[in-house]
Formats: sequence, structure tokens, C-alpha cells
Amino acid sequence: MCDSFEFPRQYTGSNRRSFLRMAGAATALGFAGGLPFAGLARADALTKAQRERMTPEQIIEIMKEGNARFQRGERKNRNYLREQRASAAGQYPAAVLLSCIDSRAPAEVIMDLGIGDIFNCRVAGNIANDDMLGSMEFACKVTGAKVVLVMGHTSCGAIKGAIANAELGNLTGLLAKIQPAIQATNYDGERSETNYPFVNAVARKNVELTMDNIRHNSPVLAEMETHGTIKITGAMYNLGTGAVEFFA
Repeated sequence: MCDSFEFPRQYTGSNRRSFLRMAGAATALGFAGGLPFAGLARADALTKAQRERMTPEQIIEIMKEGNARFQRGERKNRNYLREQRASAAGQYPAAVLLSCIDSRAPAEVIMDLGIGDIFNCRVAGNIANDDMLGSMEFACKVTGAKVVLVMGHTSCGAIKGAIANAELGNLTGLLAKIQPAIQATNYDGERSETNYPFVNAVARKNVELTMDNIRHNSPVLAEMETHGTIKITGAMYNLGTGAVEFFA
């Protein structure tokens, strides 16, 4: 059932009429058990009305199911050109992701998402500086996204660089922001950048501390989470398996 749960899309002509009938049924069911029209080819970008019918938990479930498809080598039928055209006049993303710049971890691909589905803030080591916090506040408070997801990944170069105390221009200051995660990671083995279990443990702790940082340094987002308007959570992407482990 959950395999059919995805970001809903608009349709035109007779398909649009069918969509409206099915969307009404889905609303009446509270989206329980997935969307009945999910097997149809998706055409247009996510609308405000469609996003407003979803809870943060349902949005996270959509991302989980998208990653499950990715791991199976499957993807939903979509028309990127129509998504681009449909979203040109306005956007209603359901979530904002803070992820690493690593070329092997493109969020939209590994969670089988389309144009207009999510905001994606990318920076080495997925750290939350003032600019990232401002971007997430825009995404949630101004535009209406309901989920803030911090996603780290295994074998992260930024994490390894921070462990090794690497220094290089502006990168030095960025890596310094990861140092608290290194210090807070409980690990009995070798604490070096060449020990990948330790690197991955630090990457996970870095996600956790970044979530705390968001709550502490953004009263806007913290208040929204307290009121249940948004959900702040984390995830780890495994480069070797293609699996995203969601914290919630």
C-alpha cells in the first residue's frame, strides 16, 4: 500500500476530472493507506492545495517510499518539462532539505522526487550557518514547507577533512563547524579519517547536532515545530547501498 504513496500531481482534461474525484476520496480517507491514483503517470508540479492536505509525517513517508523505489532501480513516470512549466508561475515544495554537496548524494534523485517537490540547501558537511537558517526560514515560514530534513551521508569528505584538521582557505572555517560533532562522538576504536566506521559515526552525530543548531539558532523554525506546523528531523544516506535511513 505504501508503495503507492507519493507527491500527488495535477492532470488536465478528462484525467484532471478523474484526479479531482480521486483526490476528494483521498481527502475523505485522510490519505490513509496511500493515494489511489499514485499508479498514474504524474504530469504537473505539486500544488498548494495538495501540499496543504499532507501532514509532515506523510511527506516523510513519501520520501521514504521514493528512496525504496530508487533502491529497487525503479522511478515514477514523470514529465520534467510539464513540471517545469507548471511550477514556473509559483512553487509549493513540501519540504526543505539541508544536505551535503557530494555529487553522489543528489536528494531529488535518491528519493525519486520531481521539480517543485522540495527545496534543497547544499553545503559541504550539511552544516547550518546563518545563510542556511535564513533559507530554511524562507522555505517554511514564507513558502509553507512542512518538513526540515538534515541529511548526512557515509564516507563524507567534509567529515574526514574535519577529523584530519585539514586547512585550506575558506574551507578551514567550514570544517571548524564540524569539530563539535567529532568531540561529541562516543567511539572506542581508532578516531581517524581513515577509519570509516568512525567517520560515519561522526557524520551521524553531525546531523544530530545540526538539528539542535537549527532549533537553537532559529526561533522561527523552533516555534513552528513547537506548534506542530513543521517537523525537524534527520537522515543518513548510505553511498554503498543507496538507502536513506530516516531518524523518524
